[in-house]
Amino acid sequence: MANTLQAKKRVRRNAKREDINKSRRSRIRTYVKKVELAVEAGNAQDAKDALKAAQPELMRGVTKGVLHKKTASRKVSRLAKRVKAMS
Repeated sequence: MANTLQAKKRVRRNAKREDINKSRRSRIRTYVKKVELAVEAGNAQDAKDALKAAQPELMRGVTKGVLHKKTASRKVSRLAKRVKAMS
């Protein structure tokens, strides 16, 4: 258990950041899932719109430190490839 005041504060801050990051990750996954569902349903226009919404959300995850830059780029690339294959 934390003994110093700084260590106790760090525990509190880590718990708060964990909750924030968890919600960010969940939000990103939701946007990605919307794209995947539209692709599976075969709806090209919905897939394009969902991809346009998911792309900035993934990159925002990078700037907030939730995702690595290359991870987000890879996910965007693969989603875009699937959407493009539909048209």
